[in-house]
Amino acid sequence: MRIRVLGSAAGGGFPQWNCGCSNCRGVREGTGRSTPRTQESVAVSADGEHWALLNASPEIRSQIESFPGLHPTAPRHSPIAAIVLTNGDLDHTLGLLSLRESHPLVVYATERVRAGFTEGNVLYRTLERFPGQVTWRTLEPGREIPLAGGDGPIGLGIEAVAVPGKRPIHLERQGAGDARDNIGLKIRDAATGKRVAYFPAAGALTADIRSALAEADCVFFDGTFWSSDELPARGLGAKRAEDMAHLPVGGAGGSLSALGPLAAARRIYIHVNNTNPLLCDDSPERKDAEAAGWEIAMDGMEVTL
Repeated sequence: MRIRVLGSAAGGGFPQWNCGCSNCRGVREGTGRSTPRTQESVAVSADGEHWALLNASPEIRSQIESFPGLHPTAPRHSPIAAIVLTNGDLDHTLGLLSLRESHPLVVYATERVRAGFTEGNVLYRTLERFPGQVTWRTLEPGREIPLAGGDGPIGLGIEAVAVPGKRPIHLERQGAGDARDNIGLKIRDAATGKRVAYFPAAGALTADIRSALAEADCVFFDGTFWSSDELPARGLGAKRAEDMAHLPVGGAGGSLSALGPLAAARRIYIHVNNTNPLLCDDSPERKDAEAAGWEIAMDGMEVTL
């Protein structure tokens, strides 16, 4: 199985366009040891020819162009066989609207995420230009299904795992949240049995999440915030990490300490917010994470299992 990180930052990217925090200033001015990142999206393939995208970020076009494995090999062609959405946040779904050029798409999501993106969304009409432009396939937590494009299975099994989260901001006024608003993914190579656990947004650790992480050969996990009070402490907002459905990395109850026993050979924090000190190559927080066996995702990072 081959995994390519197309984008590794949380919503807004790094640096964020309207943020003057020390991280963003440092990368703009060249005074901080940090690397710019686009918003989170990952490509995965069992054979190197047919790829599934995990989330479709607003930068999806430039992310596709940055990776030759996703380039067309015919006048009208794409190696992207399917797209899988872990929630309905804009930084995970807006890229779908950029993939509108008369090419059939196969999209996997929970029914809640599909409905939130399609119903009442006038922009969705750009993906209804011809019959069958988008085929939606429903993910139900706890049930593995073969991941398939328009031409059939691509050698990967996928299972959704319900994850504590919340509705996207633009849908919060339309009712209470649901267990299918936010999911993680268990991805299995049908030929080798190798497994990836992909959980880019998690408000807490449940027994199901722990089980998925424990059996994985490679783990991608929510690295949005280092601390619970990261935004309030910097004068950048009143919400704490938990208010935004993200488990902090650091601290006594953070994921770094809670996930210490994991056996996965590769453990990678992804969806890293622009304020997170993990983005600084020489920060104490970065050193703590690396000492514990964790890597920090970067655009262009590759994993082979």
